[in-house]
Amino acid sequence: MTSTQHHVYSAIIIGAGFGGLGQGAQFMQDGVDDFLILERGDDLGGVWRENTYPGAACDTQAVIYCFSYFLNLKVSRMFAGQEELQGYLRELSEKFGLGDHLRFGQNVTDAQWDEDRLVWSVRTADGSQYLARSVVAAWGQLNEPNIPDFPGAETFQGVAFHSAQWRHDVDLTGKRVASIGSAATAVQYVPEAAKTASQLAVFQRSANYILPRDQRVFTEEETARFLADPDSYRELRRGIHEVREAGFERTRTHTVANEEGVELARQHREAQVADPRLRAKLTPDYDYGCKRILRSDDFYPALTRENVELLTERIAEITPSGIRTEDGVEREFDVIVYATGFKSHAFQGSTRVVGREGLTLDQRWGNAPEAYLGIAVDNFPNLFLVYGPNTNLNHNSVVSMLEPQHRYISQAVEYLTEDSSRALEVDRDVLERFTAYLQEELEKSAFTSECSSWYKNEDGRVINNWSGTVEEYRVETSELRLDDYRQLVAQGIRQ
Repeated sequence: MTSTQHHVYSAIIIGAGFGGLGQGAQFMQDGVDDFLILERGDDLGGVWRENTYPGAACDTQAVIYCFSYFLNLKVSRMFAGQEELQGYLRELSEKFGLGDHLRFGQNVTDAQWDEDRLVWSVRTADGSQYLARSVVAAWGQLNEPNIPDFPGAETFQGVAFHSAQWRHDVDLTGKRVASIGSAATAVQYVPEAAKTASQLAVFQRSANYILPRDQRVFTEEETARFLADPDSYRELRRGIHEVREAGFERTRTHTVANEEGVELARQHREAQVADPRLRAKLTPDYDYGCKRILRSDDFYPALTRENVELLTERIAEITPSGIRTEDGVEREFDVIVYATGFKSHAFQGSTRVVGREGLTLDQRWGNAPEAYLGIAVDNFPNLFLVYGPNTNLNHNSVVSMLEPQHRYISQAVEYLTEDSSRALEVDRDVLERFTAYLQEELEKSAFTSECSSWYKNEDGRVINNWSGTVEEYRVETSELRLDDYRQLVAQGIRQ
């Protein structure tokens, strides 16, 4: 147990993934060095520490899935795997001296704003307490595995686990395996599992739009050139970024670009799936872009293997020996893998965050989390979110959204560090105007169209995705505008 009640840090960062480590690196570049990074796990990496399933890799090109100030020059392939991405984060930590700021095994249970002292009190599960002028919440959006409440799940006598908690001690060779889910994670591990399982059943709730991945393995000569001439890497990165930015138009309904996306996905599907009945099952019945667009070269071929079956019947219950679907058919399995996503709307996970006048973040948000620029929430002074509400993308690298957030937050923390009597709380009217504009823009996108998507809450409001391009977001976050904030003082608010 640790007590730091006599020292007030400039900032405490919660989480040591891309969001948290990147924020730490930005602080170090800006001369803010009195901070801690609290990580609940025993290592850094975030999703790249947790997700170790077979075939785990980034579905965004690695050359744009890194920070502009710390290029991944040793990248081995265009779509890098889990170990390589975690390795990049280790190098980032070493480069910017983050090791001295990292504290592992620190599961933050609650953070409470002290209105008298204008500081945050942060507590962890082991009883440790930390004080900080600012809290930077880098929880992410995909950090809590979600397993639906299937009837009878507890009776299954085989092995069952979530894809983000892969059981590497379970050999799938010769096993009868069920994959509940067929989206972003499943398209990566299903081709691997199909190679060894005796039978593999993939339960699909809805079909996905899938584009070719077109994996490219860099030669030793190419990697050597990147290292010797980083500008060659930057040129490649710039070109891919521009193509991905232009791809944003595909997410807008009733556009030529949207129709082009549908056509590219159709061509890919027809080129890889000859069976018209299987192809029909794999054809989406909703607008392109309503769900996450996937990239894979080997998922469709895996589904055509003799030992693999795609099932679209809904699951009625899980039995001691397998799964019964609503058509009454029961299939026996040895292993069930839940590729059922994450609790993407619980941005703060299980952490209790208490702001001014005892208001909790749960109470403030209800089922519709919102934040100014995805970063600041009224009633929660000096709390800054990384990858917060409405900052996810469907067309480009999320890391390209994190970097401007880190710079913006660093500006705020630097301002607060200059004078301990300062505190910043975003003005409620500013947040409401921002949210209204954001939701109006989102109405033009496929994100709001009819489909079941983790982008939306149960009322159909998009709470995860940004409404525009990365460049538009960079402009919005380029400067901390103090007029957007109310400046607090002890026992009161100064407008």
